[in-house]
Amino acid sequence: MKKLKETHINETNILLNGNLVKGGILPNKIAELTRIVTIQEDSVIEGPVYAAQMEIQSGDARFEGAVFTQRELHINTDAKGAIDFRKCVASSSSVVSRARKCRVSFHSDINAKSVALVNAFVAGSIYADEISLENCIVIGGIFATQSVDMNNCIIGTFNAPSVQIEGTIQMLLPTAFSVEKIHYVPGTKMYNLSLADLGSMYRGLPQSADSGRIEMNLEVDAIRTTLTDEHMQKTLYSYTVVGKVLAADLVDYDKFQNHFLLTAAALGPQLLRTYDFGTDAEGKPKQLTFDEIRAFFFDLLSGKAEAQTISGTFNISDFVR
Repeated sequence: MKKLKETHINETNILLNGNLVKGGILPNKIAELTRIVTIQEDSVIEGPVYAAQMEIQSGDARFEGAVFTQRELHINTDAKGAIDFRKCVASSSSVVSRARKCRVSFHSDINAKSVALVNAFVAGSIYADEISLENCIVIGGIFATQSVDMNNCIIGTFNAPSVQIEGTIQMLLPTAFSVEKIHYVPGTKMYNLSLADLGSMYRGLPQSADSGRIEMNLEVDAIRTTLTDEHMQKTLYSYTVVGKVLAADLVDYDKFQNHFLLTAAALGPQLLRTYDFGTDAEGKPKQLTFDEIRAFFFDLLSGKAEAQTISGTFNISDFVR
């Protein structure tokens, strides 16, 4: 990013281009509640932002504090560069980014009425009525009150009344939920990575022999469950691999270091130090930095890195012992 000019905020509407905002953009009077913030390019806001509407035309842009908009937070489709939201992002309406040539990263949660993202990395979770994701990574969960639409994504888990998927969906946690049965396009694949050796893959080392991804059958692995109390009854479909990993307790899951990797990704800027993750294939220290974790998961999403398929066999004598 080029050298930035420090600026002070006092206008009703704000246009930033090559500016550094020391502090935040918060309303001081009623007229500023309808303020529109536009980021043209190369700008940093060091504090929180409250705006009626925000448009980001291009990167590089960095938001060090929380961001809230009354209406839409929109990233232009032709935006380029890097756009980083270091804290949580929320909107009373929508958060939208369909920029395919832009490196968009959310280091924390997103909460809005509707969320539509393309090629984005979310270290936290997404909470919305309607969620649409394409080529995205969400380390946490996707929680929608109405619908979820996913195409070629890596996610922690999901819970929504209606779920539509296509392409390849990879889950980091063992179980996900929907009220209706999942709708999927023919040819769609769903994998569970909860027993994949992500730690070795991150360091460029061979994967453990007893690790791997589990392919899920969207028909067979859908378990219909009815929950009842004295006031109401609710039916859910759960998509889980728990029943397929009878021998999972025989595996030293901790040695995969998946939990450590995912926690480092989720905590992001809240970590007080950068942790070493052991050594890579060349014997060099491998650190858990946000940028490297992001790059690793996008390699996994694109197929540049691929978890092996887990073996479906185990030694019964080991199980008895």
